[in-house]
Amino acid sequence: MTPKVHTLSNGVRVVCDPLPGWQTVALSVVAGRGARFEDPSRSGWSHLLEHMVFKGAGGRSAKDIVEVIEAEGGHINAATGYERTSFQVRALKHGLDLGSRVISDLVLRPAMDAGDLAREKQVVGQEIAEAADTPDDLVFELAQEAAYAGQALGRPILGTPQSIGTATPQTLEAWRAALYAPETLVVSAAGAVDEDELLKLAERDFGGATGAGPVVADAAAFGGGVRAVSKRLEQSNLVFLLPAVSVRDPDYFALRLLAEMLGGGMASRLFQEAREARGLAYAIDAYSETYADTGVLGVFAGCDAKDAGELAEVTAGEIKALREPVGAEELARAKAQLKGAMFMGREAALARAEQAAGQVLLFGETLDPEAVAAEVDAVTAEQIAALTAKILAPGVSASAILGPKAAGPAAERFNAALFG
Repeated sequence: MTPKVHTLSNGVRVVCDPLPGWQTVALSVVAGRGARFEDPSRSGWSHLLEHMVFKGAGGRSAKDIVEVIEAEGGHINAATGYERTSFQVRALKHGLDLGSRVISDLVLRPAMDAGDLAREKQVVGQEIAEAADTPDDLVFELAQEAAYAGQALGRPILGTPQSIGTATPQTLEAWRAALYAPETLVVSAAGAVDEDELLKLAERDFGGATGAGPVVADAAAFGGGVRAVSKRLEQSNLVFLLPAVSVRDPDYFALRLLAEMLGGGMASRLFQEAREARGLAYAIDAYSETYADTGVLGVFAGCDAKDAGELAEVTAGEIKALREPVGAEELARAKAQLKGAMFMGREAALARAEQAAGQVLLFGETLDPEAVAAEVDAVTAEQIAALTAKILAPGVSASAILGPKAAGPAAERFNAALFG
């Protein structure tokens, strides 16, 4: 059954997805705001805030927060993205009460101690440095910056040491009140959960939440460009991005299928041509990343620097080829892969809870999986070909090249092959 969505008097929404026979429960409390809602002076504050609430909340110390959950056989975690921030507890079937209390403390009643903040800034600074030292993290940051230069979507979620350095307990608390305002919150549970119990707990723990008014994200515009960084690495890391559709667009599933056929698995065009037939890359895949009002079609590859240019041209050629309708067998395989991933993902309680929360934030309701599968099946080869032409029509791309200097021209060769 499709879970029901309930709304508390203060605007907090609640979703319950009971799974008979399960011995565990997953609780996800998601705020529909994240790094995209920051201005440059607050860059990284959403992620810093996520760290800070775990340092103490609701009268519990940092140690108490994790110990009380783990003592009941549970796990607690959190994540910050561009458009949402989520707090998650996995627990045994009777752990919902405790999980709800702890997460509500984190979201609504963090301590915000000045000493903890100073130390956590150091920790996040180390995380920023680690990302800069990790090629397959850094190259995606560079590509994102090239695609959305000067915009919130083009800034790293972690921020910079300078931007997080300006946060104080008072300003971070004000940011918390805006980011986790009740109208942005969805309390979503899946697994061994009773709907009446969940509603009572949500009212108890989140029914009194108040906020500081709306925070609005600026509209995003894909600009395109190149970020090439020479670095002494054994391999080159390449990311190519093209402007695509948003998660709300009617062509959303066509985009997912396009990415699947281009480079979603071992049978995909890029894997077969670039890796199997030519041996140009040890890793290559295509993906789509979608936001509320924009999206990208992306390709990531790792290769020897001497092969980067040829690999870029092969990638461009395979993208261009998708302007022609694909065959029935290839399309059917892509649909099967996409539906398989969707349904397999729903076999984990936390994934179900997170998915339901995301759907409520985007659409105001949860979506019937069978109806979603029917939308995938309804996509035609002609629709995918038309979408490919639409993606290529602006004649812009964003490229990130990280590694030996010899790989640098790959971006130019990608653009020339794609648009020349």
